[in-house]
Amino acid sequence: RAAQALAAEAAEEAVMVVPPAEEEQPVEEIAQEQEKPTKEGFFARLKRSLLKTKENLGSGFISLFRGKKIDDDLFEELEEQLLIADVGVETTRKIITNLTEGASRKQLRDAEALYGLLKEEMGEILAKVDEPLNVEGKTPFVILMVGVNGVGKTTTIGKLARQFNNIPVIAQHTGADSASVIFDAIQAAKARNIDVLIADTAGRLQNKSHLMEELKKIVRVMKKLDVEAPHEVMLTIDASTGQNAVSQAKLFHEAVGLTGITLTKLDGTAKGGVIFSVADQFGIPIRYIGVGERIEDLRPFKADDFIEALFARED
Repeated sequence: RAAQALAAEAAEEAVMVVPPAEEEQPVEEIAQEQEKPTKEGFFARLKRSLLKTKENLGSGFISLFRGKKIDDDLFEELEEQLLIADVGVETTRKIITNLTEGASRKQLRDAEALYGLLKEEMGEILAKVDEPLNVEGKTPFVILMVGVNGVGKTTTIGKLARQFNNIPVIAQHTGADSASVIFDAIQAAKARNIDVLIADTAGRLQNKSHLMEELKKIVRVMKKLDVEAPHEVMLTIDASTGQNAVSQAKLFHEAVGLTGITLTKLDGTAKGGVIFSVADQFGIPIRYIGVGERIEDLRPFKADDFIEALFARED
């Protein structure tokens, strides 16, 4: 049968299919966005979206290495540049340590040869979290979307739902209990033999314990109808928030056990290096990346493509 998706808005303030934050679009509007395929391929768009990140990472390292010898000063400069790009202290130290050992083991003398080694090292970090979302095998496959306000969570839901067909919506009156809305949505999905159910939750700050407790309640309610639900707990994080995204991932993971991450707003930020920090510290699969506002700008994450785009030399 045709794939279907069911979107349920679970919010304590207003249980409707509207974004919890003003800057996010309703699902219906997103689905009506321009869908005409662009002549520019996704890889080219990815390269373009990473231009600011590339200033400190990837091809931005070329000027750092050119004509230099491999010594402590070079590694110190590299460390500083990684930190500026929001790769994070722990991940940066790990990269520097591995590069130092690798350069010594391979007896590298030319700093430009270190460029390839760095690309390989950073590629290995992302390869560990390159795992596409697979919604087969469970009916309905329940995706619980979580995240703070303004990260593009509801927009992401609209784009995800557009990948499926025929999207009915389950909503209740303002003030309805969020867990009960999702309970009704799962029942409706089972009754209608729906393939995929996407449950939207109101944005919440990761340091608000009572809101995080509500997420735990939602998960408990889901398990009353399906002990394996939710089959995916996906955190949406905004790449432009830098290391704050790491804090979000940590606390949401502790609260509800994340199984996937979508990284949005990679276009237009110089802080895209946070993807390495998140990948290295948590090992949670990165399912999707967002590199623009178009529906087609949300794509399954592919580590090789990302690294190639990041390290691609500009003509």
